[in-house]
Amino acid sequence: MKHTFIGAVVAGAIASLSTAVYAEVEVQWWHAMGGANGERVNKIAEDFNATQSEYKIVPVYKGNYTETMTAAIAAFRAHEQPTIVQVFEVGTATMMAAKGAIYPVEQLMKDTGEPFDKSGFLPAVISYYQTPEGELLSMPFNSSTPVLWYNKDALDKAGASVPTTWDEMKSASEKLVASGMKCGFSFGWQSWVMIENYSAWHNLPIGTKENGFAGFDTELVFNNDAVENRLQAVADWSKDNLFVYGGRRGDSLPMFTNGECGMWMNSSAYYGSIKAQAKFNFGQSMLPLDTEVADKPQNSIIGGATLWVLQGKSDDEYKGAAKFLTYLSSPEVQAWWHQETGYVPITTAAYELSKSQGFYESNPGTDTAIKQLSLNTPTPNSRGLRFGSFVQIRDIINEEMEALWAGDKNAKEAMDSAVQRGNVLLRKFERSVK
Repeated sequence: MKHTFIGAVVAGAIASLSTAVYAEVEVQWWHAMGGANGERVNKIAEDFNATQSEYKIVPVYKGNYTETMTAAIAAFRAHEQPTIVQVFEVGTATMMAAKGAIYPVEQLMKDTGEPFDKSGFLPAVISYYQTPEGELLSMPFNSSTPVLWYNKDALDKAGASVPTTWDEMKSASEKLVASGMKCGFSFGWQSWVMIENYSAWHNLPIGTKENGFAGFDTELVFNNDAVENRLQAVADWSKDNLFVYGGRRGDSLPMFTNGECGMWMNSSAYYGSIKAQAKFNFGQSMLPLDTEVADKPQNSIIGGATLWVLQGKSDDEYKGAAKFLTYLSSPEVQAWWHQETGYVPITTAAYELSKSQGFYESNPGTDTAIKQLSLNTPTPNSRGLRFGSFVQIRDIINEEMEALWAGDKNAKEAMDSAVQRGNVLLRKFERSVK
């Protein structure tokens, strides 16, 4: 009995030791992808986990972009942070300023010995997340750009062509409304589409210091004649339902998919949702050009998010994170993600793979976002933006634009106020990082 008991104890100890040695290292990944995209995120994690037995990626949905970023900041302060967190592009300056909180991705790959070649990433994507010295801070994942979505059946019925200019947007909208549509067009993420991308598309500055890339002592300057005239024209058109405002973010999507509005300007990443919901033939085209401002378009800028690695985790967790990021950015995974969602492929290899698979031939227009981003070499005005507290500044812009759509302010009053209020936050942010 004594020998049996001792044998059982020894066997149990060996089993426990074996389990400890071979247990998977869990790597928490907090993200902001809900619905169908959340299921796709889970699939990416599950597929990676199935490729090896050392690490287990655990995806956790933490709400929308703002909520996820806020949760990660709070968790870091409480020493309960995840290893990886998804942060949208306008949170870049805030993350950069969080000294001691982030583990630059390029440094992570070097420290863990993980092969990494950043030259394969699309320039318009990677440049947004690099330091002035060229170091990559976070791993591009879901990058998108706004496009012009259109109801092909509605345009055909109205006898209208797909617009390429803002003048044509007006005439097409007039024909759509005359044919029985409730509105000509709408848009979502209005600061991103109508100020940030409108400015980049026409090579106009959004702020000083190369839109914040050259220093935190930047100031907003989008209260210029071009932006104000365009927004005022859109507001005037709303009197005849040529334009109808449908809310922030993607709130106005149903207005397009249920056939109320014939056109919609928003992210290329709505491809999956539109494909699932629309009962009509649809397409996507480049953003309209304001011919009173420019002779030709420059390039659009990205939205979406990247994956940031946070400090304070174990070496094993970092090794797992590095291997996962290599898997995530592989051509096969990125091509699948791109084709499923409408986010742009973040690497040239993923784009070429999608092309060789015949995706663009079978789905015309799905390479519009890539073409927009790669139209010209980005300028200091069209590289993107890097403003501190821009999450809050976007809320200010939303408030002022909504006052314009409601008729409470004209475009000049709204933009002047947005710039003034936004600059107050920029100065506060500048003081905090100093």
